[in-house]
Amino acid sequence: MKLLLSIAITLLRARFKQTLVAAVGVTFGITMFVTLLSFMSGLNHMLDSLVTNRTPHIRLYNEIRVDSVQPILLASKNPKAYHFIQSLKASNARKEIYNANKIMNALSIDPRVVGFSRKVSSPVFFNDGTIDISGFMNGIDAEKEVPLFHFQDYVIKGNPQDVKNIPNSIIVGKPLAELLFADIGDVVQVTTAAGERFQLKIVGLYQSGLADFDKTQSFASIATVQKILGKGSGYITDIQVKLTDMNAAPLIAKEYGNVFELDAQDIQAANQQFETGTRVRNIISYAVGITLLVVAGFGIYNILNMMIYEKMDTIAILKATGFSGKDVKRIFLLISIIIGISGCMAGLVLSNLLCRAITHIPFSSAAVPTVKTYPVDFNVSFYVIAVLFSLLTTWFAGWFPARKASKVDPVVIIRGK
Repeated sequence: MKLLLSIAITLLRARFKQTLVAAVGVTFGITMFVTLLSFMSGLNHMLDSLVTNRTPHIRLYNEIRVDSVQPILLASKNPKAYHFIQSLKASNARKEIYNANKIMNALSIDPRVVGFSRKVSSPVFFNDGTIDISGFMNGIDAEKEVPLFHFQDYVIKGNPQDVKNIPNSIIVGKPLAELLFADIGDVVQVTTAAGERFQLKIVGLYQSGLADFDKTQSFASIATVQKILGKGSGYITDIQVKLTDMNAAPLIAKEYGNVFELDAQDIQAANQQFETGTRVRNIISYAVGITLLVVAGFGIYNILNMMIYEKMDTIAILKATGFSGKDVKRIFLLISIIIGISGCMAGLVLSNLLCRAITHIPFSSAAVPTVKTYPVDFNVSFYVIAVLFSLLTTWFAGWFPARKASKVDPVVIIRGK
């Protein structure tokens, strides 16, 4: 094998320019493959974080709906008659979650749950002089919202803990604050659906990147919203759950819905379009990267084919001096593998440098105010996939020319010479 390797290196050096072209082709393919996957994966994580960071894996709540059993259906006089009922109204339905404390105790001992937070939601009107701006107020537990839902990342001005520490305080969306011409320290007037008015002090500005969402949403402490609504301390409308495994959310949501007798919405059902977009972007990235490596493999195949035609006399001499067809085949496979390894190593180094350069390119977007440069995912699996696929591609690219070289008849070649 040492002798075969020496011969392969000698043949490579004899055709150095062609060897260099083939190695550069592999280098370019590996560089673009890893860079493309790292960049697209970083973008996917950034885009998905717009949803996953702020969305619970499971949301437990009470949906307002019409009673499934109407009084007329209980009538026994005409059991075979058809009952045509129109304009049904929901009755005895409340948004409040019953036995919220027992549910939270059960969640706290469930090993599948990372954490959960309470929430009180209510529509309100923000009064701007004689104009009422419709909005939504969310009563949150700031201590749990920060670690579970990265609330701190979206508060671009102020401290999210102030809604708990400062009485009658509120955090409003930046677009809403611009409509109200208000800033931190200003007081806004809020009117509930029941007509009650309250004065709240702005302690922070919120920006999620979703303009329509930020124009209507506001956040206060649970106690503040309960007081505004005239409810007791046990009034809770939502329980937001984070799981250890997000993919298990659909099954666990069904289980919680049956056990707690609540409506349970999983994150996959709430955000199907985002998962579809992520899968499509990943497929496109892998397809383009693999295409680049296959093209590089064809370059190696063409170069080795040309080398065989040019080195027919060398192959004939090798066979005439005792080298078997298998030895000749190994020599050309070694040539292909050497080209693949050298191009692959150079490609990995260049792709890493290119990815690091991308992370220094300024990036500014209202959707992700905390991200200042383009995101790149330095995932080791991308490099491993690139190495394995490049070696596989170059091996196949060298196998067919090597097989052809192993079948060369030295007698025919020498007689022709």
